[in-house]
Amino acid sequence: MDDRVVLVVAYDGVELLDIACVTSCLDIANRIGASPPYRAVLLTLGGRAVTCDSGLKLQADEALERFKEPFDTLLVSGGLGHEKAATDRRLVGHVRRLAALARRVTSACTGATVLAEAGLLAGRRVTTHWMYAEQLAANYPEVQVDADPIYIRDGHVATSGGVTSALDLTLSFIEEDHGGALARGVAMGTVAYLQRPGGQSQMSMFVATRLSGDLLVRRVRDHIHSHLNTDLSTPALARFAGVSERHLSRLFLTHVKQTPAQYVRGVRTEAAAHLVVSAELPLAAVARQCGFGSTESLRQAFLDRYGVPPSMYRRERAG
Repeated sequence: MDDRVVLVVAYDGVELLDIACVTSCLDIANRIGASPPYRAVLLTLGGRAVTCDSGLKLQADEALERFKEPFDTLLVSGGLGHEKAATDRRLVGHVRRLAALARRVTSACTGATVLAEAGLLAGRRVTTHWMYAEQLAANYPEVQVDADPIYIRDGHVATSGGVTSALDLTLSFIEEDHGGALARGVAMGTVAYLQRPGGQSQMSMFVATRLSGDLLVRRVRDHIHSHLNTDLSTPALARFAGVSERHLSRLFLTHVKQTPAQYVRGVRTEAAAHLVVSAELPLAAVARQCGFGSTESLRQAFLDRYGVPPSMYRRERAG
């Protein structure tokens, strides 16, 4: 193959970002020296235009059912139309046909539903958008669904989480195909978090802070996020909230599924991980800013959450 062809399968109700995160990364890779270059081909049934979730129309490059050329990677995009797409026997059948010829089979977001319907995820560990993970697991009990990671690679099959996770997965493909230097160049071009680890949670604690329906829990969580280097023990948080420690713990277990202490440790660890990568601070300074009592307690928190000490976490994401 002169080009490294990436097939992108779309349908009515597809999410534009699921497509753009992939195709824009591949285009930047080409512009900065990918050899062989990538060629993205948008496939739809009949080669017709499809309407995205946002209402925009996309014109296909070729008909899904007529594509017969050699290619490298097959990607099924996600979107609100994923359930209807999974009921289309022709679409699912041709996805199955092309998957048998692909070096890599992958999905963005809820595109995993189509792969599951095609029988391509049976016995595999996969992810999808966290809002649809329970539904995917219930509909396809033979699939091992993990809602937490931003992407999962199981053999030659890869699945990504919500929307922009497809960008992270594409960066990992570019690194695999062309090396870390080119992948870093693409990340810089997209102003992306460079090589965000696939095991990182889709739902950052900083994003999730507004999800609780309980106003008192939300107020305590906001306080935690803005006062990381202060006393955030359960007694101190209970005093701040004006409730008993027992009541506060009960509220957190109900609405956050964690004790206050577990939540505080997780937020501090996530904040420290951001500083370790983005700021050239000594680890002792990171520990102080994030409320850890010592570099040893920071190290233990990293080992528990990421499986590596902060020094290695920094090297891996810098290199």
